[in-house]
Amino acid sequence: MKLELERGRALVKLARRSINEFVSNGVKIKPSRLEWLNEKRGAFVTLKSYPRGDLRGCIGFPYPTHPLGKAVIEASISAATSDPRFYPVSPDELDRLTVEVTVLTRPVELDCLPKERPEHIEVGRHGIIIVGHGMSGLLLPQVPSEVGWTTPEEFLDGTCQKAGLPPGCWADKNVHVYLFKGEIFREEEPNGKIVRAD
Repeated sequence: MKLELERGRALVKLARRSINEFVSNGVKIKPSRLEWLNEKRGAFVTLKSYPRGDLRGCIGFPYPTHPLGKAVIEASISAATSDPRFYPVSPDELDRLTVEVTVLTRPVELDCLPKERPEHIEVGRHGIIIVGHGMSGLLLPQVPSEVGWTTPEEFLDGTCQKAGLPPGCWADKNVHVYLFKGEIFREEEPNGKIVRAD
């Protein structure tokens, strides 16, 4: 179900408030009881430095295991405090970060010959999950444009590497590839205007 812009803005505001309250006061806020926030959806929260746009944290839930409101709150706090690639966000950073929320469709496994997988991937439209050999990795639909990938093969190779697997592993019949789409809402500047970006 496609989200209205106002609901996307509400999710980004929820993410921002969750981060601010937890980082500043150690308080985990509770989600609103609005019906649409109780629908189970996958969601990721991404934090970036402003104005450079460097990644500062990104964590989420690929599958619809949590109500959307709870997923955004949990992902927000984890992106700010528990992304193993970064040190936790400090209170004095909060006004120098932008917040982005991506709401996911349910991932669906590609059903084709492994070598044909690139033919089914639309760069900029799909996100990818790769699972195989005891490893897994996920990249959101917006990642290729942010890093300059233009082909499905580059995107697949990048997702393999995110999983800790070698490039090209996506052509292995023992590796599974799942696709999803995302609705992306982000702040244009810290605490600023929120726009749809997908």
